[in-house]
Amino acid sequence: MLSKMLACGKVYISASRNRAALESIEQAAKLFPEAAIVNKFVDAALETIDFELQSGTVPTFLYGAAEERGRLLDSVRRELGYFKPNSGGIQWAGVSKSESLPLKPDADPTQVSPAKGVIVIGASNCVANYNVPVFSTYIAAVRRIAKQVSERGGGLPSVQAMGLAHGDGVTEVACNLLEPSKVGGDRVLQVERLAKEEGLSVGKGYFTDLTQDKIIESYMKLSSF
Repeated sequence: MLSKMLACGKVYISASRNRAALESIEQAAKLFPEAAIVNKFVDAALETIDFELQSGTVPTFLYGAAEERGRLLDSVRRELGYFKPNSGGIQWAGVSKSESLPLKPDADPTQVSPAKGVIVIGASNCVANYNVPVFSTYIAAVRRIAKQVSERGGGLPSVQAMGLAHGDGVTEVACNLLEPSKVGGDRVLQVERLAKEEGLSVGKGYFTDLTQDKIIESYMKLSSF
């Protein structure tokens, strides 16, 4: 007897200025009742949309179980210059205007259109996104904090973190929690202590997505799965 497995797809759309395109994605998902949208997070400051549900004309990069070497998402982002300031000093304005890419795509084309950007697709265990606002535009200090929090910088295991400009007078420590059941948002509270050491104050941390249990609960209410 075949058993069913529940999978959650998270679609992140950066520099989401094209509202018509976003609405078409949402409408397309509604054509498949078993693929219910259980959460939608809009980040007005970064013009980013996060859909939780699920190439052809744009360069496509793979990561995690979708890539034969298990390449990590943050390594792809780092090589592509993802969120590297490229507008207004510390602001991020999407993909570079250059058509060349610093990393070879896993699927053609090899040239990028600034109007379309790139797609990064991967498969992994459930990941949670947790951000902590720091009330400062001193991004170098916030990046030091992010590095100390991240596993890569000797901080918390299974945590990836970076410092991102986020609206007027705010920079965020944005975290990917790769094993949220083991290292959750409560562990990232050390950002407050690290910020104090830098002479900075922080706001309340928040998740941009639902917990794994909440995703399942919401899906069961919306679907006949």
